[in-house]
Amino acid sequence: MNGNALKISLAAARVNAKLTQSDVARKLGKTKQTIVNWENGRTVIDTANFTLLSEIYGIPQDNIFLPNQSS
Repeated sequence: MNGNALKISLAAARVNAKLTQSDVARKLGKTKQTIVNWENGRTVIDTANFTLLSEIYGIPQDNIFLPNQSS
């Protein structure tokens, strides 16, 4: 179960999908600053948006590393 799956950051997943923060913000109906905050761990991303990002980036959620969150 542990496997050798590599985890990448939200920002790396976005870059690999060839999307800018503005592109992602438009797709989700959010501001660019919201995407920046998620990528930097300033705000916690909710499950629904994390699921959408995973689909947009084409990467399973288990392979995306979220920044340290204090909750």
